[in-house]
Amino acid sequence: MADSYFPRWRPQSAAAEGRIVGTDERLAWPQMFAMGVQHVVAMFGSTVLAPLLMGFDPNLCIFMSGIGTLLFFVLVGGRVPSYLGSSFAFIGLVIAVTGYGGHGPNLNIPVALGGIIACGVVYAIIGLIVSAVGTRWIETLIPPVVTGAIVCVIGLNLAPIAVHGVSGSNFDSWMALVTVLCVGAVAVFARGMLQRLLILVGLLMAYVIYAIVTNGLGMGKPIDFAIVANAAWFGMPHFTAPVFNMQAMTLLAPIAVILVAENLGHIKAVSAMTGQNLDRYVGRAFLGDGLATIVSGFAGGTGVTTYAENIGVMAVTKIYSTLVFVIAALIALVLGFSPKFGAVIQTIPGPVLGGVSIVVFGLIAVTGARIWVVNKVDFSDNRNLIVAAVTLVLGAGDFSLKLGGFGLGGIGTATFGAIILYALLRRKPAQGLVA
Repeated sequence: MADSYFPRWRPQSAAAEGRIVGTDERLAWPQMFAMGVQHVVAMFGSTVLAPLLMGFDPNLCIFMSGIGTLLFFVLVGGRVPSYLGSSFAFIGLVIAVTGYGGHGPNLNIPVALGGIIACGVVYAIIGLIVSAVGTRWIETLIPPVVTGAIVCVIGLNLAPIAVHGVSGSNFDSWMALVTVLCVGAVAVFARGMLQRLLILVGLLMAYVIYAIVTNGLGMGKPIDFAIVANAAWFGMPHFTAPVFNMQAMTLLAPIAVILVAENLGHIKAVSAMTGQNLDRYVGRAFLGDGLATIVSGFAGGTGVTTYAENIGVMAVTKIYSTLVFVIAALIALVLGFSPKFGAVIQTIPGPVLGGVSIVVFGLIAVTGARIWVVNKVDFSDNRNLIVAAVTLVLGAGDFSLKLGGFGLGGIGTATFGAIILYALLRRKPAQGLVA
């Protein structure tokens, strides 16, 4: 009998508790809900931070991340565990095409939205091509050494954002370290479901410690709970219509290549962690991500991508059930309609959120290295060595490059650099370094 389009998600037995939960399995519903909340927490920092850096409405972007994740889930038939959130790959070029000054709402968002939609269209077309002819041409251009380097670079490129965010004062830096220790302590010393909720539990522990130290003992900046009391429980997201400007569309459309490399790397990482070959879903994953970006652009949201942050959570929890991401997406939809939720999130101290970001961004970087290990990338081959080395430094150093009116930030430069450098060097016979 042919497989159904969606898995049947059989419950994991009590005797199997503690082992890996597969994509087609599920835990008890209370545990599934708790895991969904943790994935919302994991994606939250970046899904809010990226729109803030571009002048978009964070609450709308949370809402659209839920829409995009559900759309992706349907397109891949519930076979690939992924959460879609705001992509950092758009930040540099969105700022360039809108002239955003970095403070308050971006008045030129409609122009950026047209470019985001163009990028989504290109991305979706690539997905259709991959679905028709397979992934071999993609894998030739972007082999494991390249995908691993790109995923690793994303974590390293985001690292300064987390560190700078907690470096405003000595107190902030220490509280960030306390948060890191809280998450680490839960990861190492907790057991069972508590350990699997390490990000959420660690954040709550750090939040309580921060409140005691500031609101209770008078050190540092206290948490202001008044904004929560004054916020409405329900409110519609603020949608914005796109404007199709050819220059903006031309500049933003090539970001699709970065998203392809990013998504492919994420799927390879999930395949490595689950032991399942997900290659047959790559085209549908690209198409789902592309359509989610198009829908987000038409609503006024940022471009979206599969989130390495949530892959990092899966890596430590060993729970890969795709139903968890449906729950997380539904939570995001509900939260997107609640200004009070936005106010609650605003009370999370910057040092606490920054400390969680340090952990999660580090997990992204390690996930890239895991791709190398699982695929047995040979670093005695100088081609692999040079491609990985150059890519890491370009991305971690946020190397920017401009050619006429076209510009790339660190992630973009590292992505294109890795692809082009591997293509130029791969025909040369393999040769190890001479001792």
